[in-house]
Amino acid sequence: MPSNLRTERDGDVLRITLARPDRRNAFDAALIAELAEAFVGVGRARAVVLAGDGPSFSAGADVDWMRSSVDVSYEENVADANALRAMLEAIDGCPAPVVARVQGHALGGGAGLVAAADIAIASPDAVFAFSEVKLGIIPAVISPFALARIGPGAARRWFVTGERFDAPTALRIGLVHEVADDLDAAAERVVARWAKRLVRERPDGPETARWIAERRTSDEGQEGMRAFLEKRPPSWRG
Repeated sequence: MPSNLRTERDGDVLRITLARPDRRNAFDAALIAELAEAFVGVGRARAVVLAGDGPSFSAGADVDWMRSSVDVSYEENVADANALRAMLEAIDGCPAPVVARVQGHALGGGAGLVAAADIAIASPDAVFAFSEVKLGIIPAVISPFALARIGPGAARRWFVTGERFDAPTALRIGLVHEVADDLDAAAERVVARWAKRLVRERPDGPETARWIAERRTSDEGQEGMRAFLEKRPPSWRG
């Protein structure tokens, strides 16, 4: 059975790409399971770039998968929802910074993926929606991640109406952090940074001293400081 994902190691960057372009990278149970496994197994990656093949990042839930959920029990629906939750938590809890590279549609669960990433960069043509209400349901599973990103004020509008909004609006409400014509260049610029532990773990005073000493004495830190003093680009920027 073909994989729904493509994973590639590019030095110390892990690239995870949704590979269902014919379905606009929509979720089904298999894709959710593969994504969860991929993010649990990031290893020593310095950063993860999450992308989607084809014209869309992710159009949310697969129509056939949604159709099958109509005929299953409450307990089976809970199990499906918990699988989606576990996948989003794996992305949110990834020890390396996760950069979402977003083009085309990011709808429903696709918008949830964007919210679960640490940094989201969108193309000017990207379109977003918390579209669950259009189906008579609610964005319950993705809501903790979306609310943390856009806040309750924006959520009241976009959750309730389910309407689509463009990349500048996503930037304004905080769902994405940058709108860029060249997504690849913007993503590469971001993955060069190392700061996620500092934000996530909020170390105390003595611990911050140990962390900066660790980074200063690392190969990456030594090269970065020497390059700055010598007024040249560090080798790892290439």
